[in-house]
Amino acid sequence: MAVFRSFLNNLRGDQSVTPLVDKRILPVSHDCAVFPGFCDVHVHFREPGFSYKESIESGCAAAAAGGYTAVCTMPNLNPVPDNSEHLAVQESLIAAHAKIHVHPYGAITAGERGEELSDMETIAPRVVAFSDDGRGVQRDELMREAMRLAKRLKKLIVAHCEDNRLLGGGYIHDGAYARRMGHAGICSESEWGQVRRDLDLVRETGCSYHVCHISTKESVALIREAKRQGLDVTCETAPHYLVLDERDLQEDGRFKMNPPLRAPEDREALIEGVLDGTIDMIATDHAPHSAEEKAKGLRGSAFGIVGLETAFSVLYTKLVCPGVLTLEKLIELLAYNPRKRFGLCLAEDYSVWDLNAVSVVDPCAFLTKGRATPFAGWEVYGACLATVCDGKTVYQKETKNENQ
Repeated sequence: MAVFRSFLNNLRGDQSVTPLVDKRILPVSHDCAVFPGFCDVHVHFREPGFSYKESIESGCAAAAAGGYTAVCTMPNLNPVPDNSEHLAVQESLIAAHAKIHVHPYGAITAGERGEELSDMETIAPRVVAFSDDGRGVQRDELMREAMRLAKRLKKLIVAHCEDNRLLGGGYIHDGAYARRMGHAGICSESEWGQVRRDLDLVRETGCSYHVCHISTKESVALIREAKRQGLDVTCETAPHYLVLDERDLQEDGRFKMNPPLRAPEDREALIEGVLDGTIDMIATDHAPHSAEEKAKGLRGSAFGIVGLETAFSVLYTKLVCPGVLTLEKLIELLAYNPRKRFGLCLAEDYSVWDLNAVSVVDPCAFLTKGRATPFAGWEVYGACLATVCDGKTVYQKETKNENQ
């Protein structure tokens, strides 16, 4: 971080310094801040198989517009990247269309069906980690086997923790809102129960382990204790779990995600976990769907919201500006910690922001194909002016010509 800070100081103080970027970048001034390129270890770019929801090209455009220069793409695709041939399909699309760094996950189980392991050994050198995101690995023995193999391969197991036996057809948090409105609820134990199981398996196997999108106070407590015991464990949460809870729910599919928005005390525990280092990073779980798939209310809509283009501004507005979180801590969560844990290089990547800019979140202006966001209509601070990846400008905010 000191090297990057030195570079920024030089760039701000000496205009003769040549920035690590082509000449289209906007000049840095006292009105702007320069950050290392953000890194999101949990996105769904939907290609191959579901390009009507998102593509490598549109996903990268959205990421760059949000200041991201590296993402890790989850494997719930068609074909699922569970063997060399299937992974090659995704790799070819990345090679053809990615304008930022896109790192694919490999599936833990074949077809993400939870019945047998994928061809982990063959694809390990070509994937960032292993995950069956979108569903938890239900069988203890299969997860144990995956962890043992991942340890030998020196790869992370990245777990979507969800016990299917406890779901009961639920689709929002099993709390006050669900009871008041007559919705089927998802209990918190469906998440933290499997976190507890996996941590027991980590103690047994010595595997390097990362927990996806934690949302409950119990998950925070379990991971905090595991770290205290010296286990090789990290975790992430998402922006929406830090700034929203079940009190913010509306009868609209843009408030439906998995895991769901939890109770206020869960949100408070997540913020505490961020502040004390239990939660290592913030990932968006960017999960676009078509307008039709998100137009069926809480009950019928698909799980998932988009987040790459709003993450920094929402977190800066709701956590940094009120003094809950320092700006430096937010950048660690968005840029440095994800790369450190997942072994990703920063390279010549950064973004330029106007922190004084005020805007209203408008999904119609998104570059992602998805439009479902609970932040629509929010007034936020912070506008990404430009994003640079490998020394090339991959995003530059359009400016209005006042003479027109």
